[in-house]
Formats: sequence, structure tokens, C-alpha cells
Amino acid sequence: MSPKIVASSAVRRVFAALALAWTVVSAGPAFALGTPEQRRACTPDVYRLCAGEIPNVRAITACLVRQKGNLSPACRAAMEQNGY
Repeated sequence: MSPKIVASSAVRRVFAALALAWTVVSAGPAFALGTPEQRRACTPDVYRLCAGEIPNVRAITACLVRQKGNLSPACRAAMEQNGY
């Protein structure tokens, strides 16, 4: 494969992964009951603290629970409002 094809393929994979991650974050159990504002509050924390767990929704939720002390105040509040 030429470098141009490989780079193009890598870019497509990155965009696909980001789209999948957004879907997971917005549809995950920790967020399913949350408002769009609550989901937005936790999205940066998922990428910062739990990116390795994407796309496993249960693993993302467990990671956020484990990382509770490192969550942003807004995400911590959203998690607590949803019973986590």
C-alpha cells in the first residue's frame, strides 16, 4: 500500500472511532437517564480518563466510578444524579 492510502485509512479509522465513542458516551447506561447537559459534562472525562475502555459501555461506566475523585465537578454531579 502506498503511504497516501495508509494515511487515508488511518484518518478514516480515527473518525470512525470518534463517532463510535460519541455514540457510546451518549447512549451508555450511566448517561442514558441523564440529560444532554449531563452527557456533555462527562464526555471530556471519558476521553481523558477512560479512553481505553471505549467502546465497552459497562467498562466506561466502571472506569468513571473508579475515577470519581478525578472527575470534573460537573461530571461527578451528573454521575451522582444518576445513582453512581
